[in-house]
Amino acid sequence: MQSQVSSLNEECGVFGVWGTPDAAFLTYCGLFSLQHRGQEGAGITINDNGQLRTKRGLGVLNDVFNAADLQELKGQAAIGHVRYSTAGSNLLENIQPLPFNFSDTQFALAHNGNLTNALTIRKNLEDQGAIYHSSSDSENLMHLIRLSKEETLDDQVKDALRQIKGGFAYLLLTKDRLYAALDPNGFRPLVVGQLPNGGYVVCSETCALDAVGAKFHCDVQPGQLLKIDENGLSVSEYTTDTQLAICSMEFIYFARPDSDIYGVNVHSARKNMGALLAQEQPVEADLVTGVPNSSLSAAMGYAQASGLPYEMGLVKNQYSARTFIQPTQELREQGVNMKLSAVKGVVAGKRVVLVDDSIVRGTTSRRIVKLLKDAGAAEVHLRIASPPLRYPCFYGIDIQHASELIAANQSIAEMRETFGADSLGFLSVPSLIKAVGLKTGAPNGSLCVAYFDGKYPTPLYDYQESYEQEQAALKGCLKV
Repeated sequence: MQSQVSSLNEECGVFGVWGTPDAAFLTYCGLFSLQHRGQEGAGITINDNGQLRTKRGLGVLNDVFNAADLQELKGQAAIGHVRYSTAGSNLLENIQPLPFNFSDTQFALAHNGNLTNALTIRKNLEDQGAIYHSSSDSENLMHLIRLSKEETLDDQVKDALRQIKGGFAYLLLTKDRLYAALDPNGFRPLVVGQLPNGGYVVCSETCALDAVGAKFHCDVQPGQLLKIDENGLSVSEYTTDTQLAICSMEFIYFARPDSDIYGVNVHSARKNMGALLAQEQPVEADLVTGVPNSSLSAAMGYAQASGLPYEMGLVKNQYSARTFIQPTQELREQGVNMKLSAVKGVVAGKRVVLVDDSIVRGTTSRRIVKLLKDAGAAEVHLRIASPPLRYPCFYGIDIQHASELIAANQSIAEMRETFGADSLGFLSVPSLIKAVGLKTGAPNGSLCVAYFDGKYPTPLYDYQESYEQEQAALKGCLKV
């Protein structure tokens, strides 16, 4: 969600509600269940009888909101946002929802994803006199809406959506309606639920529906624009040129295990990944343990398929932040020791299969292997429940440069030596697709697996030149 090509991207969570008197409180509860999707900033915009008011700030929800804040944010509709931690973008003006106060109306905008033509759009709009108030690419949509020549707001929003490219799940709150839109590939998840009183909820994951007592209604489909107002929910399409390619990292790492994405439970998909990993990468060992928390499901699957006992070989400090989303490499490295410890009584003298969900930079893997061996593990066999991450993501995940990815710069044998593991094995791309088991007949099982094979489902637009330059510089370094 950065407008700078050289900056890191973000993964975020969005939540919107319409038609309930406790909109702010429900939004807070929904965002709390999505806190795993971002801890850098949070915000809520409330619609109070046609007047929009926004509160936002840096940090997690509890840093930004207290009970008094929620009591003051009275209204029947709201949208909220939790923001992923990044480098060089820790600014209040980038915290969402982004408020827009025009002479004739108000808007608030929340976005999960990353636009691949944001630089081109911004330059063109600034040449036309547009004034930006943040460095976030999310702001582009609002300017495009206001500059549209279409007559109705519905058509203006559709016109704007057709001009932006990349990954996006948008919520747009106005004085009399709530819009939700998903990109033509559905890279980011977005679901709709209904409250017992008839109100509607739109959010990033189904776990947020459960948190507020909403019943699942539907997944937002690629290319759809939803409108919720006093007449209820209406669904239309802003484009029919669509092809579902949900981000595979949602299933591997980002989403909560109790969420369902297009009808597939995340925990079950991860268990399947672990089971197939055991088939593809077996090893003689005494026990299986997983890296808490996102790898536990895969570790269970590996243990069941291999017949090895599953043990709690690692303990996580539940009050530590997720290492992968720390804004600097130094903080990521320090975070590993702060959040994990080995259970010596379990691993000492044992041959341990250590299951992790993915390897990005490699820092965590090296330190966890050392933790286990320092605790007396006789052998540590590292098994990764996803393929090697060798290519950057341009649709909204914090892996924008191949130079950051250890698998793009080292062979599997070299990585094993770097980590100090006795063996190292990854899940194959076909097994990842099989484990998730989404729509059959669609390319890659309706998953985006570009981070593993370099085959992007859309043009890269502003990123194409820099991507080609980096790949040329890395030529000969992508090893098996």
